[in-house]
Amino acid sequence: MPKILVLYYSTYGHVESLAHAVAEGARGVDGVEVAIKRVPELVPEEVAKASHYKLDQPAPIAAPAELADYDAIVFGTPTRYGNMASQMKNFLDQTGGLWAKGALVGKVGSVFTSTATQHGGQESTILSFHTVLLHHGMVLVGLPYSFQGQTRVDEITGGSPYGASTIAGGDGSRKPTANELDGARYQGRHVAEITAALERGRAAA
Repeated sequence: MPKILVLYYSTYGHVESLAHAVAEGARGVDGVEVAIKRVPELVPEEVAKASHYKLDQPAPIAAPAELADYDAIVFGTPTRYGNMASQMKNFLDQTGGLWAKGALVGKVGSVFTSTATQHGGQESTILSFHTVLLHHGMVLVGLPYSFQGQTRVDEITGGSPYGASTIAGGDGSRKPTANELDGARYQGRHVAEITAALERGRAAA
């Protein structure tokens, strides 16, 4: 049974919402096991509370070594100046042992994100994240244009061929829209279908 991990970091809950949508989409594929976990917070608790971080996230904390236990990993991170958040980068910087053993080579990797503004680095965040996954030898999967919500121009919406995304607004008040959540579900299902096909092929070989 292919195992898929949705691994995220979320400050105010936007990426968390997308993570659950990704997992929902992946669970729609028969014979796939899906887990949701998050990376540790690095900000001191008193600072996080003062800044109104969403600290009541029920997803368990992941450990870097356990990434090798999954056949696919879908990563979610907010944007920080066009790159992934430091919490996610810190986590990935601890995967050197996995890289040395080639433990993630051939596994499926995919990314989704959130920004404050419409052009706040959604594409650059995912593309720069892809660099890390390629160094690990992972097989990249994005959000294809077969998801019709990508072509909408009747509303402001996240989403690109590189992965699902949402726009949080400068004060974080904007929540993921139905179209953005649909994109995340589509991405999750797409990852699960590709992962299942790869595992069937490897079993047959």
